[in-house]
Amino acid sequence: METEAESVPALLKLLRILVYFLRKLLWRVLSVGAIPKHIAFIVDGNRTYAKKKNLDDEASYRAAFTALLFICKYCSELGVKHLTFFAFSIDNFRRTPQQIKCVMDLLLEKTQLLLKEENLVKKYGVRVIFVGNLQLLNEPLRLAAEKAMAATAGNSKIIISVCVAYKSSNEIVCAIQKSCKHQLNAESCALKMPKMRPSKSIKLVHLQKYLSMSVVPNPNILIRTSGETRLSDFLLWQTTNCLLYSPAALWPEIGLRHLVWAILNYQRLYPYLERKKDQV
Repeated sequence: METEAESVPALLKLLRILVYFLRKLLWRVLSVGAIPKHIAFIVDGNRTYAKKKNLDDEASYRAAFTALLFICKYCSELGVKHLTFFAFSIDNFRRTPQQIKCVMDLLLEKTQLLLKEENLVKKYGVRVIFVGNLQLLNEPLRLAAEKAMAATAGNSKIIISVCVAYKSSNEIVCAIQKSCKHQLNAESCALKMPKMRPSKSIKLVHLQKYLSMSVVPNPNILIRTSGETRLSDFLLWQTTNCLLYSPAALWPEIGLRHLVWAILNYQRLYPYLERKKDQV
């Protein structure tokens, strides 16, 4: 006869199955409206969470990574193709060496795990892109990031951009420099071949292609946790026509309800956002 202790795992399994089908039903209902192609996240509130739960930095960052995995899972089930996470700003290098080391070590650990599980990543069609000044990263992490991008380059079901050592103002300055360099090279060629007449002005469309985030479409929704409403130098160029959502939850506390609420608000404002996009 089955004991009470033996029945608990079976009950938990049944509960997980029930939750899964309820989530599938929720996605079906949401799919009646417009589904965002790209959702970006400012991962905020990890240190506050650590203080709130009396955790050390490493434990809070691991909780943050678990939250990130659940968000990726939910978005993949719903059909959101592009996800972007602001993991570490250039300004964050001003933090204590211990805090920087915790983040870098965790990023290295998870990137190496991704490389180890390459077949599983290919099965689910996950492509990972690291965006930012990767030269600022320590060599092991930078090499692992480059290997991960090369290993997943052929995948396209869901594309995850990780902004690390990133600032939007730095991205824009670098794009201007590259655009000017291209223009100078074009003018140099025109001197040798007079029939070539490059434009003397730098147009927005030319500048945009040199942005490091140009590999993905502009986000439809930007979510910043911990109730903050600042962009903090993140995707300044790309968020001109984007829904901003700032739940009070700290990043490790973010869950399904926050994602659903953001999407419902996006669907409510979708006609207005599309009209604004057409006016650009």
